[in-house]
Amino acid sequence: MPRTLFSPEHDQFRDTARRFMENEVAPRLAEWEVHGTFDSAIFARAGLAGLLCPTVPEAYGGAGADILCSMIVLEEGAGHGNFGLAFSMHSDIVTSYLLRFASEAQKRTWLPRMVRGEAIGALAMTEPSGGSDVKAIRTVAVRDGDDYLLSGSKTFITNATVCDLVIVVAKTDAAAGARGISLFLVDMTLPGITRGQPLRKVGLKAQDTGELFFDQVRVPASAILGELDQGFGHLMEELPWERLQLAVSAVAACEAAYAQTVAYVRERRAFGQAVGDFQNTRFVLADLKTEITIGRVFVDHCMAACLQRELDTQTASMAKLWCSELQARVMDACVQLHGGNGFMAEYAVARAWVDARAQRIYGGTNEIMRELISRRL
Repeated sequence: MPRTLFSPEHDQFRDTARRFMENEVAPRLAEWEVHGTFDSAIFARAGLAGLLCPTVPEAYGGAGADILCSMIVLEEGAGHGNFGLAFSMHSDIVTSYLLRFASEAQKRTWLPRMVRGEAIGALAMTEPSGGSDVKAIRTVAVRDGDDYLLSGSKTFITNATVCDLVIVVAKTDAAAGARGISLFLVDMTLPGITRGQPLRKVGLKAQDTGELFFDQVRVPASAILGELDQGFGHLMEELPWERLQLAVSAVAACEAAYAQTVAYVRERRAFGQAVGDFQNTRFVLADLKTEITIGRVFVDHCMAACLQRELDTQTASMAKLWCSELQARVMDACVQLHGGNGFMAEYAVARAWVDARAQRIYGGTNEIMRELISRRL
C-alpha cells in the first residue's frame, strides 16, 4: 500500500538511514549483545551521517527537518535489534524536551553537541519503587542557596551508562503531589552521581539500559528545565509523541519479521514442498499481512496528526497498545513458521521475538494504556 507521508527528500534520508543501520549497526549487534550495551562511538558516527536530532533548527546545528525523519530512523532500525530506540531517546525525547522547554542558554549548551553525537541524552523517570505512576516518585531536589541538592535513584534508563546529559524527574515540593515535580538538566560529570552496570535484560540486549544514583548532587537552579514545579505537566505534553514512537517501531519490526519469514518459508522444504506452499502457512501469512497493513495505516494516520500537533493522549495510547500487542502476535507466528530455527538465537526472528516483549511494558504498560483510553470513553 503506497505511503503518502514522505517526500523525495525523505526517501533520500531513508536511504542514508538504511545504509547506516546495515553497515554500522548490524555488524556490531552480536558484540553489543554480549556486553549488554553499545559502543558510544556509534552516536558520533550517526551524527556525522546526519541521523541525530533531525528536528533541531539550523541555529543550533541541526537540519530543521520534521519528525518524519525521526520516524524513518526508527523504522530502519527496527530490523536491527530495534536500535532506533537508542537514537530516539536521544534525538526525539530528550531533544523534544529541550526544544520545547529549555532556555536559550540551555539550548546553546547542549543541542549542538547532541546533533553531532558528542553528548548523549537520557531521561531518568522510573524508580525502583514504581514505574508508570510518575506522581509517586521519591527522588527529591532540595533548594540550597542558588543550587538544588538532588538525591534519589532511577532505573530502566535508556542510554544510562553512556549518557552525558540526563533529564532527571524530581520532587521539588513534596507536599504538592503532581504540582511539586520539576525537571532538571543534569551534567553527568557532576560529583555525587553513580552509574550502575548495564542491566541484564531478557531482550534488547544491545540497548544500553541501566541505573543512576544521585547522592546530594549539587545542581544549579539554572539547570531547571521549564518551569519550577511544572515538570509533571511538561512530561504529559510530550507523552503522545513518545508513545507514538513505540507504535512506529512496533509496526516496522513486524514488517521486517514478516519479510524475513516470507523469504524463509519459500526456501524451507517439508514433505517434498516449500513450507510456504502449505495452506496453513499461506493463511497465517495472509492474516499477518492484513493486520500489519492495518497497523501501518493507523500509525501513518497518527503521524499525520502529530505533524499538525493534533495527536491526543487517547489516540497515542491506542496506537501504543494495539501496535505492541500486534507485534507480540506477529513475532510469535513468525517464530512458529521458522520451526526449530525460529528458536535459535542466530536467527533475526528469534531475537525480534524476545525483543518484542518489552514493547508492552515500557512507555507506560499496556494496562495503563487501557486505563488512559477508558477515561475518555
